[in-house]
Amino acid sequence: MEIASSVISMALVVAGLIGQGFEMKKIRASIRTDEQLSPKNVFLDKRNLKWYALIGAGLILSFMKF
Repeated sequence: MEIASSVISMALVVAGLIGQGFEMKKIRASIRTDEQLSPKNVFLDKRNLKWYALIGAGLILSFMKF
């Protein structure tokens, strides 16, 4: 059971990071002017929340084993 939860937690974190990377690429492409392209706007965009939840679920699952 411990091996399965480790694999699942790693998969959740990796899928969340990869998905967030692609989503951030889409966000940067959708912003037209340079003055709006700040890290605050990119990281706090609503489209990233689902990826943050996926990463958080993977981290919580991995810490529950300890």
